[in-house]
Amino acid sequence: MLKPCKKIFLFFSFFILPGFSLLAQQKIMTMDIDNVIDPRMNRYTELALDHATEIEADIVIIRMDTYGGAVNDADEIRTRILEYPKPIWVFINKNAASAGALISIACDSIYMAGGSSIGAATVVTQDGSTAPDKYQSYMRSIMRSTAEASGRDPRIAEAMVDEDIEIEGITEAGEVITFSTSEAIKYGFCEAEASSLEGVLAEASVENYTIEEFKLSGAEKIIRIFLNPVISGILILVILGGIYFELQTPGVGFPLLAAVTAAILYFVPYYLNGLAENWEIITFIVGIALLALEIFVIPGFGIAGIGGLVLTLGSLILVMLNNDVLDFSFVDSAEVFHAVAAILAGLLGSIILMFFGGVRLTNTRFFKNIALQSVQDSLEGYTSNFKEQSLLGKSGKAYTVLRPSGKVIIDNILYDASTRGDYIQKDEEILVVSEEGTSLKVRKKTEQDQS
Repeated sequence: MLKPCKKIFLFFSFFILPGFSLLAQQKIMTMDIDNVIDPRMNRYTELALDHATEIEADIVIIRMDTYGGAVNDADEIRTRILEYPKPIWVFINKNAASAGALISIACDSIYMAGGSSIGAATVVTQDGSTAPDKYQSYMRSIMRSTAEASGRDPRIAEAMVDEDIEIEGITEAGEVITFSTSEAIKYGFCEAEASSLEGVLAEASVENYTIEEFKLSGAEKIIRIFLNPVISGILILVILGGIYFELQTPGVGFPLLAAVTAAILYFVPYYLNGLAENWEIITFIVGIALLALEIFVIPGFGIAGIGGLVLTLGSLILVMLNNDVLDFSFVDSAEVFHAVAAILAGLLGSIILMFFGGVRLTNTRFFKNIALQSVQDSLEGYTSNFKEQSLLGKSGKAYTVLRPSGKVIIDNILYDASTRGDYIQKDEEILVVSEEGTSLKVRKKTEQDQS
């Protein structure tokens, strides 16, 4: 069933224009929905329809073969189809199940290959069980409204979702509707059977035409490469490793540049494909800020450090999953596994890089060009001791918390100091146990020291 405005367009295109000129060919653009309906497919359809508009295609034909996918992405795709000003047809070659059925019903005309099916649009969770009624109700609503907009029976469309709906002569209570090709033709959910794209055009009496197949640009293909969990894991390794090395050698710049570049390559593809939300990216930035706060402002590893690590790694995982603000009802368990595995692999790789790569880095020509390699030995007269007399054995107090580094006060003078791993609270008495350059090694003063 066609919407009135599109009927007028087709009548004008097929009967009036040919009378004026035999050279006026119909421009057909084809696109494929042959995989799971997810943010990537959502973006693909958006790019495809933008391209159809750009080339001024007269008709868009979708080649459909999918078992469904995410309801929210399917809803955006069907809305885009309903609002598109030119006719959009769908050629179902085997399957248009669940979300695929919703998208198909949104099209102006439906054609099906022999042995194909359409329907079974009940919403299920990642483990295959029926989703809560609020999701079923939403799916029933958009199936019904979509059928009404495209001139098809809304009751039948709704029965593709709800097994409790009984339609005499079509379905009994306890089963959802799934139409074969012949059944879809009989009940107005398919215009005709066709064995190929050319067969579709023949059934629609389109004779003078050119076909252009939509293909993703090179940039979009590269973006899809970066959505691969393996590539994501490598980028995570560079992000964490780059941040670590920059913190270890502040001012070098190269590790930080590598980390920023990797973060852009990680987040941008997911953002463009609708997976990375603004709040997930903000969570990552907050996590990095907390880690920097823990390292530079409050040395040690307390609440800020733990919180920063959790937020950073958590955001990297969430970006890869199509969750609805921590609602994972429609996130496949395999996707969760792949996301967590990629993060853990990246984290493990970055740890290995920190311990073993750091040693190799110091021996590279690049590192030798940016770091001081000579040693100013005390035997040659070099010294960093600015104190007029030794403070070894002196007592004082912790001016800040030492965990393990901080400041101490001795004879009303502040000194940089650190422990050998112990934490010392502010104002606790300390004892200098060694002098190392401009810093002091201290420990907590005990009763034995006082005696």
